Amino acid sequence: MTTVVPTSEEDPALSVVRFTSELAWSDAGPEVMEQQVSRLFVEAQECMVTNRWLDLTSLMLTSADIVFSNSKVSEKDLECIFTVICNLVTKSRSPDEELEMAKLICAKIIQQPSDKPALRLKILFNLYNLLDNAYCRFYVFMRALNLAVSGKVTEHVIPSFKKIDSFLKEWNLEVQDQRELFLSVANALKDSKSSAKDSFKFLTKYLATFSDEDTYKMGEAKEEAARTIIEFVKAPDMFQCDLLDMPAVGQLEKDAKYALVYQLLKIFLTQRLDAYLEFQAANSALLKSYGLVHEDCIAKMRLMSLVDLASHESGRIPYALIKDTLRIDNDEVELWVVKALTTKLIDCKMDQLNQVVLVSSCTQCVFGLRQWQALRTKLGTWRGNIESVINTIQANKITEDSSQAVQGMMIR
Repeated sequence: MTTVVPTSEEDPALSVVRFTSELAWSDAGPEVMEQQVSRLFVEAQECMVTNRWLDLTSLMLTSADIVFSNSKVSEKDLECIFTVICNLVTKSRSPDEELEMAKLICAKIIQQPSDKPALRLKILFNLYNLLDNAYCRFYVFMRALNLAVSGKVTEHVIPSFKKIDSFLKEWNLEVQDQRELFLSVANALKDSKSSAKDSFKFLTKYLATFSDEDTYKMGEAKEEAARTIIEFVKAPDMFQCDLLDMPAVGQLEKDAKYALVYQLLKIFLTQRLDAYLEFQAANSALLKSYGLVHEDCIAKMRLMSLVDLASHESGRIPYALIKDTLRIDNDEVELWVVKALTTKLIDCKMDQLNQVVLVSSCTQCVFGLRQWQALRTKLGTWRGNIESVINTIQANKITEDSSQAVQGMMIR
């Protein structure tokens, strides 16, 4: 955070008013310039004496455009000028006044995002660090995020996304503000061509804020829900998600525009390759319109079909079944099993002699009611087995103790 250190008897704010007003009126001639500078200087003094910090902020920002566009003003001077202006928020008398001052400064900074975007972003983060009010900080962060996207300098804000969870605790946001935050972060990550997983993560956070009670507002999430589905299908390294359990996604099932997109998600998460091929044959134009590559979809569906086999075939999958399900040649079976192993989708061994894959465990592409019931059954079985072992040990211990007691009596 930049600190203002006075280097003369004149208040830094008045020095900025004098400098910027001289710059603004320099072309009007010495006499006019002197009158205007004097007028603005006196007005600034009055604001300071009467503690009208919001008015002073507005006054100082009047010439900000000229300061940014003037080639005579270095970036270092620009930063100093706005450090002084931003520092005024520390004098605000209430959270509301602080927010209004922050809004004025942000509005001026983000007006021309393509002109010195990195410097403008730095100024906004300096302002952020000077603020006490949590909502004010959120407001400035959002303006900084939008500036970074518009000015194509998202690399300066992306590191802060790792702290979003702690920011949420600090800001204590309403649901609508959370939605704005998650969607903006997802868009910033998409524009920066970051990992698809990162963008997908924040899109799902956004969709998760909608519940069945949000019927009126849920309609606004349709486009993002469809986009999230497409991102999941496109991603070659994502095989698991909870999208089917989200009301914001579920609304697409009967939607005139997005029903087929929902159907595609259901195929990827709950069906096998043959279902996808049938869908593709009937909707190839739709898939192309979303930028989906048929060959990539087949590759992903083969892996997901193999996972589905692993979860349904009691731990033993014949090579022939893999060949038929994945629609591959005999000599490709082990290749696809190895791919599933390296992506940690399944843990298994290949019995080449008997031509079967022995599965120890596998990833669950979805974890809904059926998966919870299966887990409950397994836990019940394990509990029964453990109780049986404990009972056996206790029975053996009683028998052993009895034998030792009898032997003791015989010795006496």
